[in-house]
Amino acid sequence: MKMILAIMPTNFSDQTSKVLINSEYRVTKFASTAGLFAGGTTTLMVGADDVKVESCLELIREQFPASEETDSAHARVTIYVLNLQDFDRV
Repeated sequence: MKMILAIMPTNFSDQTSKVLINSEYRVTKFASTAGLFAGGTTTLMVGADDVKVESCLELIREQFPASEETDSAHARVTIYVLNLQDFDRV
């Protein structure tokens, strides 16, 4: 099991979360701020089985139009994929 954290501009978060939910991923959305992102940033937290991680990442990436600027200073979404040792839903 993996935890995917996708940090993006808020104006992309609604459509991205809808696409993920429609593809049967569980999504938690929360507002976030960080040094480079002064505001208007949302983090999506998605739990995914190991075999579904690439599909989830592809769905996220499809929500962002292609850009000529591809270096990390101009990233439109920052994605972290973390290993989960334990997961419990109560």
